[in-house]
Amino acid sequence: MSGKSLAGRKALVTGGARGIGAAIAQALARAGASIMIADILEETGRASAAAIAKEDVATDFVQLDVTDDAQWERAVAKTVATLGGYDILINNAGIEITSLISEVKAEDARRMCDVNIVGTVLGMKHAFRAMRPGGPAGKGGAVVNIASVAATIAFPSIAVYSGTKSAVDRMTRVGAMEAGKLGFGVRVNCIYPGLIPTDMGMQLANDIVKVGLAADVNAAVGSVVEQTPLGRLAEVTDIGDAAVFLCSNEARFITGIGLPVDGGMGM
Repeated sequence: MSGKSLAGRKALVTGGARGIGAAIAQALARAGASIMIADILEETGRASAAAIAKEDVATDFVQLDVTDDAQWERAVAKTVATLGGYDILINNAGIEITSLISEVKAEDARRMCDVNIVGTVLGMKHAFRAMRPGGPAGKGGAVVNIASVAATIAFPSIAVYSGTKSAVDRMTRVGAMEAGKLGFGVRVNCIYPGLIPTDMGMQLANDIVKVGLAADVNAAVGSVVEQTPLGRLAEVTDIGDAAVFLCSNEARFITGIGLPVDGGMGM
């Protein structure tokens, strides 16, 4: 793919302060896109935006709780005003709270549903409104929702998280159908990342040990690698490169798919 395959594009990346979100934002920036980092973590989010700005890329930060409709409206408005448009949404913000089904807390389940499901659909809602003809950006675009390999396999201790990421997959496909049928000019796809040694990924490994499913963290990570045909954990750059592809013109006839970036773990 071209090194500047996203030249002139304007992207909003949720959960862009760190981890997968920050890596995707950096990959989009390297491909030529302008970037709005959106996150609840203001200090870290501003640092992420500042790191991108050092590469002479137009960027800014907006505080966003993805469960809040009004904050979405403000974030999109700031993206359009600051970057001069809006045609890429990376719906990455999400949380994972590990628990065996026999020990699930209702408040934890509701929180994951609120962030991972409600947050994702609100992102699509406001992207569609902005990107469709007559919207404040109005030139169409691409939405990439971040699901998980957990949506495709039965991995113990993350039942609710897996359910929310399965919902992301279904909403992606419905969103793609609606956007296509209504002539919005917006493609909608999702990515299934494999386990990545980010803060969230390593917290899961530690939690697996705590609930008695592995002897130690090395054993927890080793079991994932053993299930992965390519023999390693995913890296954040793997996800960033996949997101660039799905947002690019090379993927112009691709919509409504879930792209596994998991080394074959979910096949």
